Amino acid sequence: MSSRRPEVDRDPNALLRTVVVLRRRERTWLGRIAVAASIIALLVVTIYGLTTWRYLQRVNPPGDPGAAQTFEVVEGDELYSLSRRLEASGFVVDDSTFRRYVDGEGGLEIVPGFYTLRPRDHMGNLLRALRTPPEETFWKVTIPEGYTISQMAERLSETVPGFDGAAFVSRAFDPDGPIIESRYAPGVTNLEGLLFPDTYSIAGDETPSQILLRMVRLMERVGRQEGLDDSGATVGLDPYQVLTIASMIEREAKTEKDRPIIARVIYNRLAMGMKLEIDATLYYGQDPETPFDELKTLDTPYNTYLVGGLPPTPIASPGRASIAAALAPAPNPLPSDPLCADLPTGAPCAYLYYVLSDRDGNHAFAVTLDQHEANVATAIAEGVL
Repeated sequence: MSSRRPEVDRDPNALLRTVVVLRRRERTWLGRIAVAASIIALLVVTIYGLTTWRYLQRVNPPGDPGAAQTFEVVEGDELYSLSRRLEASGFVVDDSTFRRYVDGEGGLEIVPGFYTLRPRDHMGNLLRALRTPPEETFWKVTIPEGYTISQMAERLSETVPGFDGAAFVSRAFDPDGPIIESRYAPGVTNLEGLLFPDTYSIAGDETPSQILLRMVRLMERVGRQEGLDDSGATVGLDPYQVLTIASMIEREAKTEKDRPIIARVIYNRLAMGMKLEIDATLYYGQDPETPFDELKTLDTPYNTYLVGGLPPTPIASPGRASIAAALAPAPNPLPSDPLCADLPTGAPCAYLYYVLSDRDGNHAFAVTLDQHEANVATAIAEGVL
């Protein structure tokens, strides 16, 4: 027998079929992998898109921002506590998104103070506002002539976010603590009438004491310009007394031409020892709704119908025109003036009375009580009083 192994039959077609099957299987797996990869990529893109959309919705909430409100950054605030309070107050919709946004925009140096923010505003606008320190934020506040300290405090509180009007009033009248003193009233801690009425730019971090000091110093500057320092030589009174007179002129006069004549009435009555009987003094510190006849009976040092001389303090802050009038009162009528015609020969003709005469704020002046009473009757008949 032969020992040689028989040859195995090799079918070329069978080998080809095997290769084809293997390739088909390979393509099937590759296709499945490609589909899976596509699905995963789509999920990643979808998740990323949803996350980004959600983030942008929180950065810039839909709808218009709310009306501006005051927000206080307090001592010790850091980004976490600040963002939490911003969310609690309705300024941002999500505190963590705000922190992420701030970090992405270079951070935030937190400075205590009051800021004006709009609820649900774009976080970029909120961040921009919080990056502006209070000392760089100003509010213009106009204090009209004739305002009292209480009225000033109310105006400041209405205009300056977070302003402490009660502290302003307390500091203006309270002698405790460091004294804010005017050179026109040494030792006087009641600042009524010593604050100049003007338009001020108030910084967000200014304290009531700082504002009071600015207003006192401006009154001193205006006083020097108007010659208040020389009042003893010009009208025989010290600057504080002149400011007291100027405050009464400010509250009484409605027109420029009347100011110096009202000043002359006040000086004449002081010189003659007459009570001033200035209506405006009755209302100082009183309920403005109190009937006038009741005010005339109140026993207060500001009741110039009952108490002689000047009131103890000014009753308001006079403006420049009233200070000028108090330093340069109008002359009395000449003897040839019709007002002086009924006086006895040689009797001094001096302005002593006045009453409102029309709805434009003009006054009728008189040198005798009879003339004054006639002016009052006319004003009543014409509906002015």
